[in-house]
Amino acid sequence: MKRNLFFSTLVLLTLLVSGIALGQQYNQHEAFAPVFYPMYGDKVRAADGTPGPEYWQNRADYAIDASLNDQDHTVKGVVTITYTNNSPQALPFVWLQLDQNIYKTESRGNAATAVSGGRWANRDAFNGGYTISSVKILEKGKEADVAYSIDDTRMQVKLAQKLKAQGGVIRLKIAFEFKIPKYGTDRLGQLDTKNGIIYEVAQWYPRMCVYDNLNGWNTLPYLGQGEFYLEYGDITYSIDAPVNHIVVGSGELLNPKDVLTAEQQKRWADATQSEKTVILRSAAEVTSANSRPAGKARLTWKFKCTNTRDVAWASSKSFVWDAARINLPGGKKSLAMSVYPVEAATDSAWNRSTEYVKHSIEFYSNYLYPYTYPTAVNVAGIVGGMEYPGIVFCSARAKKASLWGVTSHEFGHNWFPMIVGSNERKFPWMDEGFNTYINTLADERFNNGEYASNIAPTQALTHYLFHDSTESIYNIPDVTQQRNLGAVAYRKPGLGLTLLRNEIIGAQRFDSAMRYYTHAWAFKHPSPYDFFHCIENYTGETLDWFWRGWFMNQWTIDQAVVGVSYINNDPKQGSVITIRNNGQLPMPVTVEITQDNNKKETVKLPVEVWQHGTTWKFRHNSTGTVTAVNIDPRQKLPDVNRSNNQWNAAK
Repeated sequence: MKRNLFFSTLVLLTLLVSGIALGQQYNQHEAFAPVFYPMYGDKVRAADGTPGPEYWQNRADYAIDASLNDQDHTVKGVVTITYTNNSPQALPFVWLQLDQNIYKTESRGNAATAVSGGRWANRDAFNGGYTISSVKILEKGKEADVAYSIDDTRMQVKLAQKLKAQGGVIRLKIAFEFKIPKYGTDRLGQLDTKNGIIYEVAQWYPRMCVYDNLNGWNTLPYLGQGEFYLEYGDITYSIDAPVNHIVVGSGELLNPKDVLTAEQQKRWADATQSEKTVILRSAAEVTSANSRPAGKARLTWKFKCTNTRDVAWASSKSFVWDAARINLPGGKKSLAMSVYPVEAATDSAWNRSTEYVKHSIEFYSNYLYPYTYPTAVNVAGIVGGMEYPGIVFCSARAKKASLWGVTSHEFGHNWFPMIVGSNERKFPWMDEGFNTYINTLADERFNNGEYASNIAPTQALTHYLFHDSTESIYNIPDVTQQRNLGAVAYRKPGLGLTLLRNEIIGAQRFDSAMRYYTHAWAFKHPSPYDFFHCIENYTGETLDWFWRGWFMNQWTIDQAVVGVSYINNDPKQGSVITIRNNGQLPMPVTVEITQDNNKKETVKLPVEVWQHGTTWKFRHNSTGTVTAVNIDPRQKLPDVNRSNNQWNAAK
């Protein structure tokens, strides 16, 4: 989901919030308390933060046939789900997610929306949701009715016989239909353009809930702000659409010869070999009948996405379409694509989208884990920013730094949570925060720092993250106040990883640890404590003080310089510098010391100096009078009170 991208946004929010949070009291016994983890490792989840030797997760494969009606804006389809129970528990029932039901006027999400509305509000009194016309179980080649009940955005299917443990399989067939909302909680919808409607379609078929060893069935209702938690599997799907539409979707297009013109097939082949963007359908061709195959009223587009947790798609007769090759580690290739209306086809906007897609995928693939899908599609539409496997929806109005930022962010989600499948419904910081962190690295490197200004200075973030109405990172998103979501789900956890990398562990070690975590949990379901354990075990650092203060609580950082004295009152024999930790969160210390002989030195101290209490003295081998001491001189820490960071000798 779209991040709060720009420094101007942070400044505005800082002006709107109350005063900065001060007055915390440091307690080293609380900060470095010996017990942090609520559970110990077992054979499913090892104590070192990796999947154990008996780790299991269930599997959901889908085959979907659907059609788009562009007259009444509906999607109608049938999904066949093959669900495999790899757990050690036989299951008397299964749960499915019916997220479209949030658009029913009587939904919990609608009821829990403030009168003032908001990003997740159901707009224009739209009354949508699923029509489920049948639910069948398939056994021995025959279909049979099965008992089911629907409660808001969940459906329970009761089984006549328990689904066997450790490999038992059932097949469900569900017929569904829904109307596409104009504005679907900023995750799907319709955008009117001069050449036709752009449909962005997601959360569109009934999907299995996750059954895991932490909660059993994960059935939190979909209220809008909390995102998704899904099982992995293979998904084949077909979209029947009007012949004048271009359809793009997650995964591989299986039948390009059936749905593309001969010229478009040639251009597609050219794009797979090109470092530069190749036009598949130009702005001038959008209204030309020759840009679509002749002789039929409708076409069926067939796709397959393997080892995925979801699929999404978009369809329109208004699409300009372009593509370029993506170079992946190990010599593998993928294809970056963008579709957008002619209104957005400018060199300051979507004409550069595929360039942005290509760089994002290549950077994240090299930094963390190779991209796993054959295409990466950026869709311009009504959605401000939303991620799905192999396809993202970004605002058609975005341009320049805004378009780069939202493209990089949404494609960053293909690592968190598409590859590393955390529970977004409960822990948004494990995908939004981790993604915000890697986005800053991509911002630095794209086109020699063209959009490095997207990275907000730490000190500006300080006032945004720490104020008297802020909340903890460790909350479910639906409990977090909407005004705080950008801080506690995106910016604060993202900055937390930056602090680990640059101030606590070191860039090389932390980068390696993040790769280790990503590879260990690729296509699996880590918990927050799995992540904490994994980073600690790989780096060899005990970091419970940081997890406790930064993620679980709202502890602030306030380091101060108290004063300077000299050995035997002689500056030439060395100095003793006194520092203090006034905030509740301890951190490593960087001190810059300036002498009257113009000598300037930097001293680094580990976090362990604060295990002894609030105040610490250290000896420095100075040879002259110390004229100034500055703690955190580069302002890399979000220190809530910088007025005490500098000490200057009396003149």
